[in-house]
Amino acid sequence: MSDIEDLDHSKHAEEEESPSLSRRKAKEHVEQLERLKEKDPEFYQYLKEHDKELLEFDDEDIDEGEGTDLEEDVESQPTREKEQKPKAKVITTAMVDSWCKAVKEGSKLGAVRSLLRAFRTACHYGDDGENGSAPKFSIISSNVFNKIMVFVLNEMDGILRGMLNAPSSGGKKETIMDLTTTQNWKKYGSLMRLYLGNALHILTQMTDEQMISFTLKRVKASAVFLVAYPAILRKYVKVALHCWGTGKGALPVVSFLFLRDLCVRLGSDCLDTCLKGVYKAYVLNCKLSKSVSRSKLQHIQFLGNCVSELYGLDPPAAYQHAFIFIRQLAVILRGALTERGNKAVKDKKKGKKQQESSKSTKKQVEKAYQKVYDWQFIFCLELWTGVICAYNAEDDFRPLAYPLTQIIYGVASLVPTARYFPLRLRCVRMLNRVAGATGTFIPVSSLLLSMLEMKELNRPPTGGVGKAVNLLNVKQVDKTTLKTRGFQEACIYSVIEELAEHLSQWSYSVAFFELSFIPVVQLRSFCKSTKADRFRREIKELIRQVEVNCDFTNSKRIGIEFSPSDPAAASFLKAEKESGSSPLSKFVANLHLKARRRIDSMVESCVLVGAESSVFANKLSEMREQDDDGDVEEGAAVFSSSWLPEKKSKVKHEKKSSKKRSHEKEQDVGADEDVVEDLVLSDDDDDGEDEGLPSDEEDHDSKRASLKQEGKRQKLASSSKQGNKKHKLATASSKKRGRPRPKKKARKGANN
Repeated sequence: MSDIEDLDHSKHAEEEESPSLSRRKAKEHVEQLERLKEKDPEFYQYLKEHDKELLEFDDEDIDEGEGTDLEEDVESQPTREKEQKPKAKVITTAMVDSWCKAVKEGSKLGAVRSLLRAFRTACHYGDDGENGSAPKFSIISSNVFNKIMVFVLNEMDGILRGMLNAPSSGGKKETIMDLTTTQNWKKYGSLMRLYLGNALHILTQMTDEQMISFTLKRVKASAVFLVAYPAILRKYVKVALHCWGTGKGALPVVSFLFLRDLCVRLGSDCLDTCLKGVYKAYVLNCKLSKSVSRSKLQHIQFLGNCVSELYGLDPPAAYQHAFIFIRQLAVILRGALTERGNKAVKDKKKGKKQQESSKSTKKQVEKAYQKVYDWQFIFCLELWTGVICAYNAEDDFRPLAYPLTQIIYGVASLVPTARYFPLRLRCVRMLNRVAGATGTFIPVSSLLLSMLEMKELNRPPTGGVGKAVNLLNVKQVDKTTLKTRGFQEACIYSVIEELAEHLSQWSYSVAFFELSFIPVVQLRSFCKSTKADRFRREIKELIRQVEVNCDFTNSKRIGIEFSPSDPAAASFLKAEKESGSSPLSKFVANLHLKARRRIDSMVESCVLVGAESSVFANKLSEMREQDDDGDVEEGAAVFSSSWLPEKKSKVKHEKKSSKKRSHEKEQDVGADEDVVEDLVLSDDDDDGEDEGLPSDEEDHDSKRASLKQEGKRQKLASSSKQGNKKHKLATASSKKRGRPRPKKKARKGANN
């Protein structure tokens, strides 16, 4: 019976509270309607016509005296709670030292929990207490903050591994998944989540790159445990991708090592996301102007080497992404070619007058091929060239060499003008790399020899000496540079180098004499037509080396008995090829040395696009060796300043969090979209449309209000125009009245 009475008593209490709340809401609603009548009478009239029931709200039955004591108690409760809130305990250096000592001696659970609470307080410094809950700890001194961060980041991974009975270092995905079913994980698994989640939060708050690098390096030791927390794993991947794409100094290397470790240990759980993310970040970094600086070129080459390294971890999975991205490049090139072909057909049908007036079609064609002749498109081609050349032995990547070669060849011959010679030479280098890596013949000589037939290289320059041109940093040149001697020299020397490189790849072939016959004929015709002795001298030297190599191969193939189509032809001059002893190979090595000296004379150091990634490999190996050495000293050096996370007000934090949520929604919506769409649509003017559309009635009201306002403005404008016209007429008439009449010359002459 007592239980039933208690239930009845609780129901009665709820019934007493509900009328007071309803009365308060009714009063607020009436006050809102009164304010609306004063502020917006038009909208009030509209409601009066269409929704009378809303305005005829009756509040006569409200008893103002009833339930006021309860309301006063309810209103006074928050203030009392605020007064009774316990103050946060300030963390001191002695407290941190005692916790650290207790953890090191026996790994006491209480000390570990206290350290993790202090770590959470340090990571959330400035934004604690916003949800209404009072924090148990607070940090005032930057020394305490630094000491907590250094100890937790250095030691917590080993401490939690010991409590969870996990491997002392590293681990595999399967091991951690088996560990999540144990009793220790149920007891202490929340501590690992607390550590990883708070470290993620401080990563998003820090601005110093050394602090971010150290934090990422230490969290990498516990990265394998992220397989148990998929939501935190996705956020870590986003943070690491952002740091990799936008960071400077050692931060991109540390971020890439973190991503690589995740892909190696967790496999398919994050591999697809990382492969898409690194390619998108690479494309965004390639959005450049007409010319590229030396430092930016180095950075893009480093990012490309990172992407190539990541795509080599799992070739079968990476092949799917590579195929899609290369196909997207082919679609963009096909669009440019069709636009150009349609324009050529229309020009044949039209007359001369109509050709002059068709400026719009020309602009469309220019836009079409500018999508192709863009740094993003070119660097994407270089990226996939590097990937295929690095992993050409894999059966998965080898089929992609043919479509990529077709795309590069189409880009090189899209606009055959002298202004785009730098871009054509860049494409020829890519083709030579693919041919050398895969051992397939690509007809590169036609692209190079057609350049020598153009008037810009075949005739004396008319623009003077000009400045030295580095063809590695530009994709096109202006008309003034086109007529200079420096541009002519750079192009002809590059043609000789790339043609010699192409022929040297087949200098050990049985059919070298037949392959080199047409290039030698065209080179001789260029020697006869050119008037520059320096060019004639270089071309003759190349012809002489080709002829010497022909004698070298012909002398070796006299005694053979197989045909060129016989599989035994692959073993022809195999020993000489491995040693690189052909005359043309030695000549190409000397040409490379001359080219490096020539580029070194223009810039302080040389950056060769497509060079081997030995520097990249050395940098990675150094970072891996430094991972386990001197972490305590490094942490003490990094967290030695007076930096603390910035305190944020509640309003600003809510705005930032809402913006962040909307941005994350947009990213999730566009996660499965085409990555190369960013490459094609470089302007982002279409974002954020159709958000918060009004209803039909609101749209009707807004239109009616805007029409009324516009009518008033037009009346004011017309009245002001009439007043201006009257004023002008009045001033003109006054000027006419006050102006003296000119004397007639005829009368003057008659009087005289």
